[in-house]
Amino acid sequence: MFFMKKDKEISVRKIKIKSGKSSIPALVLSPKNGAKNATGILWIHGGGYFLGMKEMVHMSRAVDLVKKFGAVVISPGYRLALTSPYPAALDDCYAALLYLKEHADELSVRSDQIMVGGESAGGGLCAAVCMMARDRGEVNVALQMPLYPMLDNFDTDSSRNNHGKVWNTRRNHLGWKLYLRKSWKREVSPYAVPARQTDYSNLPPAYTFVGDGEPFYCETLTYIENLKKCGIPAKADVYHCNIHAFDMLKPQLEVSQQSAAKFLEEFSYAQEHYFVKQKEKDNDN
Repeated sequence: MFFMKKDKEISVRKIKIKSGKSSIPALVLSPKNGAKNATGILWIHGGGYFLGMKEMVHMSRAVDLVKKFGAVVISPGYRLALTSPYPAALDDCYAALLYLKEHADELSVRSDQIMVGGESAGGGLCAAVCMMARDRGEVNVALQMPLYPMLDNFDTDSSRNNHGKVWNTRRNHLGWKLYLRKSWKREVSPYAVPARQTDYSNLPPAYTFVGDGEPFYCETLTYIENLKKCGIPAKADVYHCNIHAFDMLKPQLEVSQQSAAKFLEEFSYAQEHYFVKQKEKDNDN
């Protein structure tokens, strides 16, 4: 179990978010001295779609976004694939995105700057949530931050025969088997496997980073290139490292400190430049 220490500069409260006929737990992280006209961020934890917990947000890049930029972050405790395969996790995360939009005033969040981020499988869900938001037209997302995302159920040059630390080919196959069950080697919906997407138009701007020796290296770069081909501002920084989620698991490494600093630099630019208004609700009466 990872050690997840809460930051004294951050206020944390527990909420419930309706998802389908049930509800999921979630954490709301906000500045200790209160949020005001804040950037709202849905941050999705990783764990290969079958592990992890909402409390992992405390060891993620999202903490600095609250402390240094006054953001408000929602971390959903989405259902995991061990008991609830696709589309449970996606449905829960999308429900959390809707909650963020619909409760923007209550959360002191500006509705024209709602963002989505996450790491590993959370990065894959980040991409899928943004695709669903675009297609349904219910939430406009200003920025996506899918960090070293788990996007492709098919082996790539970097995920094939990968023996990297923390995550490797064997564990990657297990994650997809649990998430997609009998469909894990098939062509499926891009909501399930974002790498199957063929239309990248009108998706949000994106920033990510990845290690060049980890399984998700190739699929991360392919995703960013596909966004750029559609004229979407998108960037991936590459670091020489074979430790998956190195910034979270080995924060003392120089490469982790470099990636964290660059992430904050890119977020600062995004917070100043990326805004998108929400659609007005239709009045049926």
